[in-house]
Amino acid sequence: QLHLVESGGGLVQPGGSLRLSCSASGFTNDYYTVGWFRQAPGKEREGVSCISDSGGDSGGNTRYADAVKGRFTISRDNVNNTVYLQMNNLEPEDTAVYYCARRLGDKLILDTHEYHYWGQGTQVTVSS
Repeated sequence: QLHLVESGGGLVQPGGSLRLSCSASGFTNDYYTVGWFRQAPGKEREGVSCISDSGGDSGGNTRYADAVKGRFTISRDNVNNTVYLQMNNLEPEDTAVYYCARRLGDKLILDTHEYHYWGQGTQVTVSS
């Protein structure tokens, strides 16, 4: 079976940091892009960042939503089938459930409809 599992969420004070992980299992080694999305209460799910496949053990082209540019960094480790989202200088507005998702191909798209496989999400709460 195909699985994406997020981890690393939690409660952090404004200005703090968290690193989210997205671990994949059951997938073949296809050429794919991984995205991070978030959904706050009462709001639609929105794209945060995505990373394409470099074809190597790590790396790829990246894209970020304007709201997180300069604060979040996405990276991937293809050897361990894991994608990370390093989140620094967190703000209360970053509070949401964070999801990772996967799509075939290398287009850097932050549209939820373009992603075919989703994890269950991890809660991030930024509060003092």
